[in-house]
Amino acid sequence: MNLNLSMWYQAGVFFILALVTAKFIWPPVIGAIDERMKKIADGLAAADRGRAEMQAAEKRVQAELAGARDEGQKRIVDAEKRAQLIIEEAKNTASAEAARILAAAKAEADNQVTKAREELRDQVATLAVKGAEQILKREVNASAHADLLNQLKIEL
Repeated sequence: MNLNLSMWYQAGVFFILALVTAKFIWPPVIGAIDERMKKIADGLAAADRGRAEMQAAEKRVQAELAGARDEGQKRIVDAEKRAQLIIEEAKNTASAEAARILAAAKAEADNQVTKAREELRDQVATLAVKGAEQILKREVNASAHADLLNQLKIEL
């Protein structure tokens, strides 16, 4: 066997094997590798987008929470103001009602005092007439002496 001829055969077989490998084996392997690289790149990009979206969502949530806190504080302040207004209104209403009741009671008391004075005047006039009867030992006619009795009431 000739060493040169054997090397040429081996070189030919190697060249044919390289062509077959380049034509039939490498394209699916390279395609699978490219596909895998694309999937990995897409996954990393999706992870980056997800992270960015998560950060944006977190910022929106923080803004919403801050807005909700502010709104809650405003509502609490408004409720406190309204409670104070209701309390003040109730106090004013109670004061007005107390003043009205006091004025009505005072008017009623004044009416009763006036009525009692009138009754006392009538009683004193009657007693005066009875006293005069006793002194004079005769009956005094109330209708005949009405002017005298009215004058006596006025003086008392």
